[in-house]
Parts: sequence; C-alpha cells; structure tokens
Amino acid sequence: MWVKLTKPRVIELLLVTTVPPMILAQRGMPSIGLLVGVLVGGTLAAGGANTINSYIERDRDRLMERTMHRPLVTGAIKPLHGLVFGIALNAIAFVLLWSTANLLAACLTLSATLFYVFVYTIWLKPRTDQNIVIGGAAGAIPVLVGWAAVANSLAKPAWLLFAVVFLWTPAHFWALAIRYRDDYARAGTPMLPVQRGVDAATKQILAYALITSLTSLALGLAIDVGLLYVTAASLFGVAIVALAVDLHRNPTPQRALRFFGMSNVYLLGVFAAVAVDVFVTR
Repeated sequence: MWVKLTKPRVIELLLVTTVPPMILAQRGMPSIGLLVGVLVGGTLAAGGANTINSYIERDRDRLMERTMHRPLVTGAIKPLHGLVFGIALNAIAFVLLWSTANLLAACLTLSATLFYVFVYTIWLKPRTDQNIVIGGAAGAIPVLVGWAAVANSLAKPAWLLFAVVFLWTPAHFWALAIRYRDDYARAGTPMLPVQRGVDAATKQILAYALITSLTSLALGLAIDVGLLYVTAASLFGVAIVALAVDLHRNPTPQRALRFFGMSNVYLLGVFAAVAVDVFVTR
C-alpha cells in the first residue's frame, strides 16, 4: 500500500531519463556504486514527491474515477502519515545522493520535488490550462541529476536532453487528459482539453511532438553522436509525429491513449539510443 502511494509507474520514466545522461557524461559506464546511489536516491525522491502530491490532491482525487482508489482517498493510509512519509523519503534521498554522488545532484533532486509540489501542484495545476507546460520542468530535472552526478557540473548536452523531456511532457500528458477529460472536468482541474476543447489540445499535441522530435536531433550540435542515435531519434520522431497527426484527425479517447503509450516508447527509445550510441561510437 505504501509503495502504491509513491506511484511507481510514474517513477519508471524518471529513471529512464537519468541513466543515459550519466553514461553520456562519463562517455562509458559509471561505477556501479554511483549508479545504484543515483537510482535509489532518485526513486526515493520521486516517490516522496508523488506522495506529497497525493496528499495535496486527495480531495480532487476523490472526484476522479482514475484516482479515487488511491490510498489517501480510501483511508487505507492516514493523510498525515502520508505527508510525513513523503517528506521523509525526500530527506533520505538528499542524504543518499549527497553521500554517493555530490551536493549538486542532491540539490537538483530536491529542487525537482519543491518545484513539483509548490509550483506545479499547488500554484499552476488548479489555475491554468498551461500548468503542465511549466510544471513539466520538474519531470525533466532527473536528466540534469544524472549528468551532475558524474560531472559535478552541467553542460550543453545535459540541457538539450532536459529540453527534450520538457517539451515531450505536455503532449504526453494532454493525451492522457483527453482520455480522462470528464474526470478532470468533474474535479474542476483546468486541463487543456477541458478548457479549450479536444481540437485545440490535439493541435498543441502535434506542435509539441514536432518540436520535441527536432530538439532530440539537436543533440548533435552539442556533442558528437553517431549514426545510430541520429537514425533512432529520427525514426522515433517520425512515429510520434505520425500518431499526433492521426490523433488530430481522429481525436478519440482510444487514439489518445495509444498516443500516450507511444510517447512513453518514444522517450525510452531516444534515451536508450543516447546510451547505446556512446558505446558504439566509443
């Protein structure tokens, strides 16, 4: 039940975007100790952030079919206990990352939690349909954490990969919001498909899918990448844009969910290509 509170399926994507930047910064495989420390620390921090998010949104979650079975809604875990648990996870994560990586990585991880909780969850999400455009920065910070854990600094390749995740997030999330549009409307959450309609949302999804694909190719401007990465990023980019076009032409909940799933594959594919390309070109 406590694990469910941390939303582990969301954490998986964050970890996918952490390891490849570590490999790119190292130009090879980082030490096992560093990898384990960063992955465990990142998991604890993300789980803590998700738990605090569940605490803040428990009343809205009660109104949504997709979230009404979460532990803080059903009463399986008391809200105060959940809040303390979330804060404790982030405290442990900070100490672990500082001790196994460096202070920069630890501070970046903490900043992701603070941004997600205070900027996105509390400020933006209830107030604007552009909430995920800005709030999505929190989910892109693990890219910087991975690079910083190895280099103890930040460089242009890290920021470009950060931009890929940042730009990828709105289209990914809006597709899910189309599928659960009635849920968000019932909860009074001003998601883009609720506020401006599905047609406007699919146009934005297409635009962000195209920009994300082009940004992924810009990595070659900052660092030498091989044909493997360029080919993979191009193919995944064509696939995600094609699905965005299909969704815009036929904006059904089923197609929205298919785009949502493919967007996960896109991110996994592009970041896996980053890692594999390092070993191939080396």
